[in-house]
Amino acid sequence: MRKNVSLLILAVSLVMVGGCNTPKEQLLTFDRHFESSDYQAAAAFAEKNIKNKTNPAREDLLWTLQAAAAKRALKDYASSTSDFDKAEEFLKYYDLRFSAADDMAATAVNDNIIPYKGQEYDGVMVNVYKALNFLAEGNYDLAKVEFNRALDRQRRSKEHFEKEIAKTKESIDKAKYASLINDPNTQKTIQSQYPELNEYEPYRDYVNPFVTYLASIYFNATGDISTARNLLKETCGLVPENKRIADEFAETEAAIFTGRTIKNTVWVIFENGLGPRKDEFRIDLPLFIVTDRVQYVGIALPRLTYRDIAFPYLLIDANDAKYNTTVVGDMDRVIGAEFKKDFNGILARAIISTTGKALTQYAMTNQNSNEADIGSIMVAIYSFLTNAADVRIWTALPKDFQFARLQIPENKELMITPAGGQPIDIHLPNCDNVLVYIKITQRGSTPIYEVIPFGKRF
Repeated sequence: MRKNVSLLILAVSLVMVGGCNTPKEQLLTFDRHFESSDYQAAAAFAEKNIKNKTNPAREDLLWTLQAAAAKRALKDYASSTSDFDKAEEFLKYYDLRFSAADDMAATAVNDNIIPYKGQEYDGVMVNVYKALNFLAEGNYDLAKVEFNRALDRQRRSKEHFEKEIAKTKESIDKAKYASLINDPNTQKTIQSQYPELNEYEPYRDYVNPFVTYLASIYFNATGDISTARNLLKETCGLVPENKRIADEFAETEAAIFTGRTIKNTVWVIFENGLGPRKDEFRIDLPLFIVTDRVQYVGIALPRLTYRDIAFPYLLIDANDAKYNTTVVGDMDRVIGAEFKKDFNGILARAIISTTGKALTQYAMTNQNSNEADIGSIMVAIYSFLTNAADVRIWTALPKDFQFARLQIPENKELMITPAGGQPIDIHLPNCDNVLVYIKITQRGSTPIYEVIPFGKRF
C-alpha cells in the first residue's frame, strides 16, 4: 500500500511539474531552423509557441521576439514590425506590472514559473530592428522615431540598472538564508564553477555602441550631421580602440565647420553569427551554514554558452581598393554584462528555493508516521523535478556587429566576400548615400542583405 502511494505521488508529481519545465528543447528546435536559414520554419515554430497575443504569459514575449526576428530575415517587414510592436507592448506591460507574487512563486518552484519579462537589450534591439525594417520599406521618418526610442532606452539603462542592483542587494540582505548567499564559500564555489562570470564587463553606462553608431549613420546619411557628430563622439568613447570611428567623427565635425553634408558614402554593416544560449549547470552548497541537519544540497543555475562567429570579417572590393569590416558592437559583451547584473538575484532565489525544500524534506523524515514519510517522498520528488535553471533567452540576436565605410564606387559595384567564404556581388543604386546591411548567421548559411538608399536619386 505504502509503495503504491509513493508511486502514485511520483506519477502525479511528474505530470504536475512537467508543465513548469523550461523551453530548452523548443529553443534548440528554433535555433536549428534559424541556423540553417530555414526562417520560414523558424517563424512558424515561434508563432506556434505564442499562447496569448493580448496579455503575455510564460514565454509569449520571448517567442514574439523570435518570430519577429525570423520574419525580418524573410524580409517580411510588415509582419516583422507588427510582431516587434507586440513585443514592445509586452515589455511595457511588464514594466508597469510589479508582482511580489512572482518572487514567491520562483522560490516555491524555480525562475521558470515567472513569465519571461525581457532584458533591457531586448527592448533596445526591438527599436533598432523596427528602424531597419522601416528603412528597408523606404519609411525614413518612422525609422527616425525608432532610432530615437532606442537611444532613449539606452540613456535610461544606467539609472535602471543601478536601481535593480540596489534592490537585489537589499532583498538578499533581508533573505532568510542571507548568510548562505553571502558566504565566501558560496562565492568561491560559484567562481570555481563559472570563472568567466567576472569577465562580463559592460560598455560604459551599459550602452551598446552599435546602436549609437547605426543611429549616427542614419543622421549623417539624411543630412543631420550635428546629431551624427554627437553620436559619433559618444561611439568613440565607447570603443576608443576603433580608430575608424574616430576618423569618421573628425570628418563629420569638419563637415559642420565647412557647411557641408556627408555624401557619396556607402556604409556596410555586418550582423555576424549568433549570440549566446543559456545552459544549466549544478553546484553543491554547504548547508551546514544554515543548519547542521543537512550538509550539502545541489542548486541549478544558468550559464551563458557562446556560439561561434560566422566569419571574422567581410572583405570589400570597390574603387580598385580593398576594405574590411571591424567590430563596432559586441553583443556577447552586452548580453553578458546584463546577465552578470542579474546573477546575484538568480543565485539568491535558487538558494532560497532549494534550501527551503531540503529542510522541509529533512524535517518530515524525523517524524515517525506514514503521512510524514509520504510527505517527505513528495517533497523529495518535487525538489528534484523543480531544481531547474531558467535558460530562456532571445537566441536570434547576433554575436557581434561590424562596419566599413567607403566612397561609392563609380561603377556602383561592390564585391563583398566573407573571409574564406563565397563573394556577394551588390549593385548600388544612384543616390547620395547608401547603407548595405548584411546578415550571416553561421558559416555555410545563406547571406541576407539589404541595400538602403539615402538622398536624391539621379
